[in-house]
Amino acid sequence: MEQKLHTPEGVRDIYNKECETKLALQRKLSKVLHLYGYQDIQTPTFEYYEVFRKEIGSTSTQELYKFFDREGNILALRPDITPSVARAAATLFESEDMPIRLCYAGNTFINHSSYQGRLKENTQLGAELIGLDSVEADAEMLAMVADSLKQIGLQEFQISLGHVDFIRSLLKAAGLGEEESREIRALITNRNFFGIEEILDAHEVKESVKEAFRLLPELTGGPEVLEQAMIAAPDLDARLAVTRLQQIFRLLRLYGADDHITFDLSMIGNYGYYTGIIFRAYTFGTGDAVVRGGRYDHLLEKFGKDTPSIGFAILLDELMGALGRQKIPVETIHRNLIVYTEATEEQAVALACSFRRKGRNIELVKREPEEEREIYENYAKRTSAAAMLYLRDDQKIEMVNLRTGDEKLVKIPGVD
Repeated sequence: MEQKLHTPEGVRDIYNKECETKLALQRKLSKVLHLYGYQDIQTPTFEYYEVFRKEIGSTSTQELYKFFDREGNILALRPDITPSVARAAATLFESEDMPIRLCYAGNTFINHSSYQGRLKENTQLGAELIGLDSVEADAEMLAMVADSLKQIGLQEFQISLGHVDFIRSLLKAAGLGEEESREIRALITNRNFFGIEEILDAHEVKESVKEAFRLLPELTGGPEVLEQAMIAAPDLDARLAVTRLQQIFRLLRLYGADDHITFDLSMIGNYGYYTGIIFRAYTFGTGDAVVRGGRYDHLLEKFGKDTPSIGFAILLDELMGALGRQKIPVETIHRNLIVYTEATEEQAVALACSFRRKGRNIELVKREPEEEREIYENYAKRTSAAAMLYLRDDQKIEMVNLRTGDEKLVKIPGVD
């Protein structure tokens, strides 16, 4: 018995309409990034393990796919493209002192536990702005996210914006040890504020700091929550973080992106390398963020270039799921089918060449005279063709629009 080969757990084949949709989505999103002046970069699918080591602050090293090369070096499949771009930028643009705008698309690989039921290979498309630490750079990134999501047809989405210094200041003011701080971070991520209260009550923490932690669930919403956050801020770093968010929001009004922004002062970044603002974009039809991003001002210095940076990644697989559930179509390249017989081969090839010169996508399919049209019409529908030209032996063409069902009968061009 022939053995069928399946993909490993956590990865899958993408083909036909879904693959066309995904590639069309990448093209549309890349166009937006190019409109903002970003230039493409491609980094290797695997790197030296050191690029993603624990000190970098990327994905947990336990979730990396690691292997050895012939020389015994430890390599890793990239779990996150930002450290790869940072490594490349620090090397390729070592002496550049002007801002560097880079964009990319590629697959990432995370060895999740099997019980999580998540894909282990995902496609990300993103942008990195290297060399600027300013509210203008932050606002540009957020505006670009909003424009990207609008460009693909999303209208109902929200970009949740926070700042890592606010939580860091609260933890610093609480005066807790590393273990307790790590536990509180996990509780904040899980929105378990009662658990946080229990930890704080078990330690000698100022009442004003406890009250600031109690306020965290309320520090989510429109720009008005920033005023509450300013009152709750325990130190100068926290107040500066809130001020920066206020300045960013002012600029986002100029971009016309402010109506998609909400603030969340309890937000904690997924990656340890985040240093300033962090943000995620959400929409209906998916339980996870479709965009993740933030500022990482100290990441490049780990690769030899001391310069501030900010970036984001659009999670294409999550985004495609959301678009599908919201029934938002993605325009793909129109494919057309020409079905012919031995008797009409010359005319079929001539037609195909003519159409291709005009930029139309044509697939030629030869049939046997006794075969029914229905076989090829069903095939065309399965492969998401837009139209079928069925060449008959009586020198007529049955033209079928497979999207509307409309048909018409015409004469083969150039035949008397």
